[in-house]
Amino acid sequence: MSTIETHCAIEAVWRIESARVIASLARIVRDVGLAEELAQDALVVALEKWPQSGIPDNPGAWLMATAKHRALDHFRRAKLLDRKHEELGRELKSQQEAAVANFAIPEQGEIEDDLLRLVFVSCHPVLSTEARVALTLRLLGGLTTAEIARAYLAPEPTIAQRIVRAKRTLSDAKVPFEVPAPADRAARLSSVLEVVYLIFNEGYSATAGSDWMRPELCNDALRLGRMLAELAPGEAEVHGLVALMEIQSSRFSARTNSDGEPILLLDQNRSLWDQLLIRRGLAALDRAIALGNAGPYVLQAAIAACHARAQTAAHTDWPQIADLYAQLSALAPSPIVELNRAVAVSMANGPAAGLALLDSVANAPSLKNYHLLPAVRGDFLSKLGRFSEARDEFARAAALTSNARERELLLSRARKAEQGIA
Repeated sequence: MSTIETHCAIEAVWRIESARVIASLARIVRDVGLAEELAQDALVVALEKWPQSGIPDNPGAWLMATAKHRALDHFRRAKLLDRKHEELGRELKSQQEAAVANFAIPEQGEIEDDLLRLVFVSCHPVLSTEARVALTLRLLGGLTTAEIARAYLAPEPTIAQRIVRAKRTLSDAKVPFEVPAPADRAARLSSVLEVVYLIFNEGYSATAGSDWMRPELCNDALRLGRMLAELAPGEAEVHGLVALMEIQSSRFSARTNSDGEPILLLDQNRSLWDQLLIRRGLAALDRAIALGNAGPYVLQAAIAACHARAQTAAHTDWPQIADLYAQLSALAPSPIVELNRAVAVSMANGPAAGLALLDSVANAPSLKNYHLLPAVRGDFLSKLGRFSEARDEFARAAALTSNARERELLLSRARKAEQGIA
């Protein structure tokens, strides 16, 4: 294997194993920032040694053992070995004389517990939403600072500072490395799911830039969601979010043409939808429903499933989708949910009904600069034959979006409305 191939293999191993290594280290050192530094040290050693020695049979265990050697060295240098040795000894099940030479690798169950702790720490409410997203992608997604910066079209120093501040905030707040008590878990879990969903949504419909989608971000979010479903199998909302992301991901190949131009849902070639992802999504939805207490993600997944089950756009069960949005609105009311419900109502009962519902929330502060409000309103007006109004709404939507592909789509619809084409 060439040096380049070895480095590519190391990068792949790091993406898979880094979260487990950092999680196990964090339990020992009780500091997420230090845990990441020690894991990165192990990665540097791998980059130095593996091109000559070859990739170990169990690269994850190799990285874990090397990182724990670094942890022991750190405590020795800091003159903390005596105080920390008992904790390290329990973790590694070894005596002081053997600890330096042979670090035990934790059992799979222990690793899963550590990962769940790391998920909750990375998404702790003490951090801002932006910090939670960046730290989660770094620690659990295995992304570099440069990759996160590219994904969010932000300067690399900005992302680096955000991550550093997040780790410092966790340390200063003395956030414990633990899964929250049952009484606090639901609130903290919602924060975790929000972060994963934000990552997915940014990949599914990029807020800025020249590309409408960034599938890599969606894939990272889906991997995090699947991991969370394994770590928290009894949580319906976790399976609901996974179901939603699986089904939404199934449409990637149909969402743009060969030039990268957006294709709206009702115009997509459904034969291009990934049936494996749809089946996985429907299975995850079944698991969520079986657990009961359907929440917002389960309801959104049920809406996505209605689209996935329709062989053609004409076969879509819009009354059922409108009903699901009504349930979602009752459970988690928001103007954006009402906007989506207006679309479903318009498809079920006509554009006039949709427009009436949309106008009832049009003055909500959260929709003031939301480009999809005038975009949806323009669609309703166009279908009602009010073309000059529709043109103005599409033009306003185009001015509000920062995504180049979406802007061109909206301007195209404005031109069609000007020509009297719905």
